[in-house]
Amino acid sequence: MTINILFNADDFGLTKGVTDGIVQAHLNGCISSTTLMMNGMATDYAVQLAKKVPSLDVGIHLVLTWGGKPVHPDVPGLVDKDGSFKFTNRYQTEEPPNPEEVKKEWRAQLDAFLATGLPLHHIDSHHHVHGWEPLKQVILEIANEYKVPVRYVDSLQDHPEILLTDSLWLDFYGDGIYHELFGELEKTEGKSIEIMTHPGIMDEDLVSVSSYTKEREKELEILCSLESPGWANVL
Repeated sequence: MTINILFNADDFGLTKGVTDGIVQAHLNGCISSTTLMMNGMATDYAVQLAKKVPSLDVGIHLVLTWGGKPVHPDVPGLVDKDGSFKFTNRYQTEEPPNPEEVKKEWRAQLDAFLATGLPLHHIDSHHHVHGWEPLKQVILEIANEYKVPVRYVDSLQDHPEILLTDSLWLDFYGDGIYHELFGELEKTEGKSIEIMTHPGIMDEDLVSVSSYTKEREKELEILCSLESPGWANVL
């Protein structure tokens, strides 16, 4: 059985090094789509680069849990005293935000994306925060409003009509970065699967905002060397 496989690179626009690495993984490897952070350190640079490489599909990487600042100027319940997002990657243990404020901020991020003129391929989020149960109705409403598919998360499995793929592969990360990826994927079930990846080139900006640094360069190397087997339809 043929399995449709989509390799997506998260964090487009986080830094210039990450952005350059993602484009390299597309031009020389198996990455076919990426998702753009509208409050990244290199968002404008990423937009310019994407317009030069139209074969790279670009979606949006909605942000609520990073140290960056909101796009909307008036979402006081989402930020700390410095005006940066207050939620962490441990948001499941934190007090949920006001859904209306999240909706306001995510619409602002989406509208900023559309203002770039890039076609919106799909929606996902930093740290998979769109899968947080308290925000389920928010992401359902936004997906229908903007008429684009959304990355699979368990909380949305009962809404296959809005999902980008049947499932999501999270293991190509950290200790799970290896050349034998397709051997593992062949054992999966379903007709379509998204592989979440984080290729990039380590730069000073990345070191200042992320603990996932050298691993991105290893991902880049592997993603540029993978050979697709006959049973896989790499999108």
